[in-house]
Amino acid sequence: MDMNAAIDYDSHRAMLPPRSNERFARPRLIELPRPAKGERVQAHDGRELRLRHIEPGDMAALKRQFARLSPEDIRRRFLHSMSELPEPMAQRLCRIDPAIETAFVLMDETVKPAELRGVGRIYVDEAANSAEFSVLVEPSWTRQGLGALLMQRLVDDCRRRGLHEIWGYVLLENRPMLQLCKELGFKRRPSPDEPGTTQIALQL
Repeated sequence: MDMNAAIDYDSHRAMLPPRSNERFARPRLIELPRPAKGERVQAHDGRELRLRHIEPGDMAALKRQFARLSPEDIRRRFLHSMSELPEPMAQRLCRIDPAIETAFVLMDETVKPAELRGVGRIYVDEAANSAEFSVLVEPSWTRQGLGALLMQRLVDDCRRRGLHEIWGYVLLENRPMLQLCKELGFKRRPSPDEPGTTQIALQL
């Protein structure tokens, strides 16, 4: 999943960590005028999605997305193998506590029912004044700048909350995610208790 691409907005630019001129030098991701509920965004290839906060009613779409993922995609997202998304977990992922969680989804409304193509979320550790993140983009929608868009929104949300750090565990084999986070200024840390993974973190 190659997601290191420029993100540019017509109305405003959400600030990311400083980057060199070579970073995010590919075609831009265009944000279209904002409707009342969420935002319409356009991927590099012209396909449109709606970016909004997750809702309890997204549970069926979340389970359908899980069913479209390969075993490798599932392991990269959950850090272990899962054959299905249990109902209680699906409910929990869609019914978040906004005081300590944020979850953005990218919805494809060109099909009926609308399908969930990407999701990015944070879980706040209030004691540490930090948040753990996770990002997943459906394979057929990768290489379109959508992972970078979700990461940017999560970073913005953490800054809005006044958090000190955003961090996450990433499999060492997940080179696209590691490259994306490197472009965004994340630093890698050793993870001796989690073989095959590394912790990446961004000071805010």
